[in-house]
Formats: sequence, structure tokens, C-alpha cells
Amino acid sequence: MRQLIIARKDLNMSPGKLAAQVAHASIAFVSRQIQVMYELGIATPHKEINKFSVELFFEPEILDKWFCGSFTKTICEAKNRTQLLKAKTIAEELGLQEEKDFFLIKDNCLTELEPEEIDESGIGRTLTCIGFKPLEDEIAWKISKKFQLYR
Repeated sequence: MRQLIIARKDLNMSPGKLAAQVAHASIAFVSRQIQVMYELGIATPHKEINKFSVELFFEPEILDKWFCGSFTKTICEAKNRTQLLKAKTIAEELGLQEEKDFFLIKDNCLTELEPEEIDESGIGRTLTCIGFKPLEDEIAWKISKKFQLYR
């Protein structure tokens, strides 16, 4: 198994910005579960220790082969937004679902990036990466073969 992350090359992100965006993409499949549980009020407060707990759900192979295995990640580059969205199309053709199997990462443009779009809250955002949950190598390869390793 491997986790595939594809980042845009055309944005010329600084190494720190790129690292932050790839990190967001890497944990999106975990953080999205936590966010949904919190929004639904399923996060359990433990007031005596000022913490919350949530229950996470992963397929057994993700736990066995990835978390407790090699933790492999492959980072590829997309030339631009259009090529990055091609990865989304390929994933959907393979039956993968956005916000479950893959996640589009958008920067809030508070530091070095200029907004490409304005969201419903009036916040400028730019699409930087697509991150996938850990996938079987065969599926990851079907997506990544159209992209080169990030350099």
C-alpha cells in the first residue's frame, strides 16, 4: 500500500509552503473523519482532562499494511491545476470518491499564494494538492503513472 499525493508545480511554492500543503494532503483522510465527528457532536468531551475523543474507522488493510507497515508515500507533481484535476477524474473513473478516498487541498492564501477562487465565505483559496487515503499499489499506480515524481 502507498499514499499518493500530487502537488502543483506551477505555483512555485517555497519549500516550507510545499511541505505544509503535502502534510495537509497526507493527513486529510484522518482529519476529515475527526472534523465530521466534531461537527456532528460525536466527539466526546472529557472535561476533567480538557480533551475530546473520537472514534476513527479504517479498513483493516490500511491499519495492517500501512499504519503498522511501511507507511509509504509517493509525491508526484502536476504541471498545473488542469493536470491536478486530471488525477481527480482518473480517481473517479476508478470508483474512488472525493472526501472519502481522496481530498482536494486548498490553501487559504494568507501567506504566499494568490487566490484562484473565492469561496462562499468570501475567502480566497488556491488548489494546491490532491491527497489520497492509502491505496493498494495497483490502484495508486493507475493514477500516478500519468505524473512524474516531484522534483
